[in-house]
Amino acid sequence: MSFRPPHEMHQRRFSRNLGLGLVLAAFVVLVFALSVVKVTRGDPMKGYDHVPSAGHLPAEGAEAPATELQTEPETEAQP
Repeated sequence: MSFRPPHEMHQRRFSRNLGLGLVLAAFVVLVFALSVVKVTRGDPMKGYDHVPSAGHLPAEGAEAPATELQTEPETEAQP
């Protein structure tokens, strides 16, 4: 039993799928490489878990950052 030759549409679809697969593989390799570099450099892995930690507190002797936007004081209108 012999197979029919693939149609031109299937050849084009295969080349598009191959190109998309290569782009996806390159993205995966890039993310993996960046992850490996970050782990080997020893950068701190901080996740935000809604709990204050020592890294979020101001340094001793330093002013605490303002939590609200500071606005100019309101002046009363003079009659």
